[in-house]
Amino acid sequence: MSVFQALVLGIIQGLTEFLPISSSGHLVLTPWVFGWGDSGLSFDVSLHLGTLIAVVWYFNQQWKLLFVAAVDIVRKRRVETPEERRVVFLVIATIPGALGGLLLEDLAETTFRSSALIATNLIVFGLLLWLADRIASRKREMDVMRHRDALLIGLAQVLALMPGVSRSGSTITAGRALGLTREAAAVFSFLMIAPITLGATILKVPQAVREADDMLPLIVGVVAAAVSGWLAIAVLLRFVARRSYGIFAAYRLVLGLVIFAMMYFRG
Repeated sequence: MSVFQALVLGIIQGLTEFLPISSSGHLVLTPWVFGWGDSGLSFDVSLHLGTLIAVVWYFNQQWKLLFVAAVDIVRKRRVETPEERRVVFLVIATIPGALGGLLLEDLAETTFRSSALIATNLIVFGLLLWLADRIASRKREMDVMRHRDALLIGLAQVLALMPGVSRSGSTITAGRALGLTREAAAVFSFLMIAPITLGATILKVPQAVREADDMLPLIVGVVAAAVSGWLAIAVLLRFVARRSYGIFAAYRLVLGLVIFAMMYFRG
């Protein structure tokens, strides 16, 4: 893989991980569209190290509060403050995704990387995002979340093992369907990235390093993902403070139809 290809894939990873349009789908489709070799799941997961850096970087003050809250939970053996409840919610939401990743890893590396499946998921889950965003109440903040909400959002994250679904898209859709405001749904979705991504990178980055003939493309990809990811978070949170997720649903629909058209004309 060339440095240019790694740069392009890193930028795409950073932008699409936080925008609800499927990072994994774009990472599979980009080499397919341009005729590059498949970068492989290990390289794709390694790029998530960049998005992990982005989410820790952007929400650094919140992470400090959550770390202190986690220590307090262990020390006091009870949950009292909003930050402590948020820690518990993040733990609950992470468990389904972690189990799903371990159980479905082989399918994620093979069957799920189908162009037809990606196109279908883009369209179907784009429509679900539009529907949930349109009909949902807009009054609930993270402070009034319940354990059930965290579990359901965590279960939605499992669906994102299929490229085209979008991890942020599925969790934001679930959050909106449960009545969270657009900003609250996005922030909780982004905070959920850290624990599940940390686990995935610990498992996959060493494999990507072993497979790499040259470390420079991998490093360039990770840095590009971190910078573009930070920008994506900032832009999305400002955007949804005033507007709906409809534009992202429309983009998913158009992209899915374009992929089907390309498959048809390529025979």
